[in-house]
Amino acid sequence: SKTVMDLLALEAKNIKAPEPEKKTAPRPKPKPPKKAKRIVYFEVEIVDLKTKEKLLLLDKVEPTATILEIKALFHKSYPKWYPARQSLRLDPKAKCLRDEDILQTLPVGTTASFYFSDLGPQVTRGTVFLTECVGPLIIYLMFYFRLPFIYAPKYDFSSSKHWVVHLACMCHSFHYIKRILETLFVHRISHGTMPLRNILKVSQLHILTFEGISQVGNFSIHVVLRNLKIPGSKAKKIPYPTKNPFTWMFWLVSCPNYTYELGSWIGFTVMTQCVPVAFFTLVAFIQMTVWAKGKHRSYLKEFRDYPSLRSSILPFIL
Repeated sequence: SKTVMDLLALEAKNIKAPEPEKKTAPRPKPKPPKKAKRIVYFEVEIVDLKTKEKLLLLDKVEPTATILEIKALFHKSYPKWYPARQSLRLDPKAKCLRDEDILQTLPVGTTASFYFSDLGPQVTRGTVFLTECVGPLIIYLMFYFRLPFIYAPKYDFSSSKHWVVHLACMCHSFHYIKRILETLFVHRISHGTMPLRNILKVSQLHILTFEGISQVGNFSIHVVLRNLKIPGSKAKKIPYPTKNPFTWMFWLVSCPNYTYELGSWIGFTVMTQCVPVAFFTLVAFIQMTVWAKGKHRSYLKEFRDYPSLRSSILPFIL
């Protein structure tokens, strides 16, 4: 009947057709592992610049190694040559390589030869700058405070009445104190060290001046001692300073001729940087000290009013 047909048709609608099977996406094939880049190591040979003797052979040095790192490796084999003391160059006549230069950027193959030279003992540049500043500051203040061996006794540790003298001292002291503080806390020095011998070059003028003062001072003292002895008389007198500033050392020592003599030999030793000269200076100092102490004792015995401030050869020390 029609009703049965309708029911069958309704059931047919409610029955869902089977869904087609979904195709699964294929899994991506795993990528093959990347091959590690092959590092081409360098072979570094270090040769003495003067003798051309091979000092060290470094194998398997990374191409990204800096010159500073190569210096550090060289330092392990030669502890006395720390990195700051080393100079490395590609050619005997070429400029020194910088510490930040990278091995692979240099015009060399996988086998690199470096020429080594010793720069000598190094000091920090800060030390050099401090040396240049402290000296002028102290010397100026010695004159400002009128120490006994600089001016006549009546002016010892006295003060000037002129305001410009004090103003000049403040300006001079401020300048050098500022430079000292800047060296310690402000300046960033790109080159950390410099050869110790460069201090002598910087101070060459001071050394020559010191040598000249010592020679003139020694001559001046000999003139004073000569004038104390009257021809035909054996009377002895206490030597005192004259108007000649080089004789003012008599305020502090009994034998300033030996003091100046020692100063000249010290200056000569610094200029020559020679071990035999330094040894001779030491021996001469010992001998002159013996003579000066003997002369000083003789003065104390002969003269009751002998100045008590005087030492034998070194002011306030010996």
